[in-house]
Amino acid sequence: MAITPTGGNAATAATTAATAAAKSNSALGKDDFMKLLLVELQYQDPTAPMDNEKILTQTSQLAGLESADKTNKALTDLAASLGSANQFSTIAAIGKTADLGSDAISFDKGTASTFEVYFPNDIKSGSVDITDSSGHTVGTLDVGTNKAGVYKFTWDGKSSTGTTSDSGIYHVNASYSDPSGNALTTRLGAYPIQSVKFDQGNTLVKVGSNYVPLANVKEVY
Repeated sequence: MAITPTGGNAATAATTAATAAAKSNSALGKDDFMKLLLVELQYQDPTAPMDNEKILTQTSQLAGLESADKTNKALTDLAASLGSANQFSTIAAIGKTADLGSDAISFDKGTASTFEVYFPNDIKSGSVDITDSSGHTVGTLDVGTNKAGVYKFTWDGKSSTGTTSDSGIYHVNASYSDPSGNALTTRLGAYPIQSVKFDQGNTLVKVGSNYVPLANVKEVY
């Protein structure tokens, strides 16, 4: 087991602190600019004083620097405010459907894949079809008779003939009928947004039983 010397850490920390201090001291602010101007006026040659044009130029530069500092601060505050507003505007999406843009699952031979499918309507009967990249059905799961909602399924890779599929990426789609006999379809990857969570500056939405980053959502409708 490798051991990191304590002294090395201390030296590194000291070097980092010194570097940060050097960077901080290398930047002149408006207060430093004013001090330089006052020192320059204090030690000017009485027999050849600084001309008014030069003083006005430096004063103008000082005013421009102060204005730039205020503008930068205002822009920083505005960006933070807009970021918070964008986060909280996501709350309006609760109850709508989030599409993650994919109906695919990953299957490893010898294990089982668990996934969730959302059914927007009550289910009288139906099935979940698992297809390979060529569109061939390799597995079918019964949906049963259930209320509308998100349901979890487990696929062990076996087809109706008892053969086991190879490891790979498969697609999940469902066909079902509602109590009125209407033929409906749905697929993996589209779920109602149940709640929104903010975690260390990141916006997460709850779809199914999981929270996913808002960036993973391709469409909300």
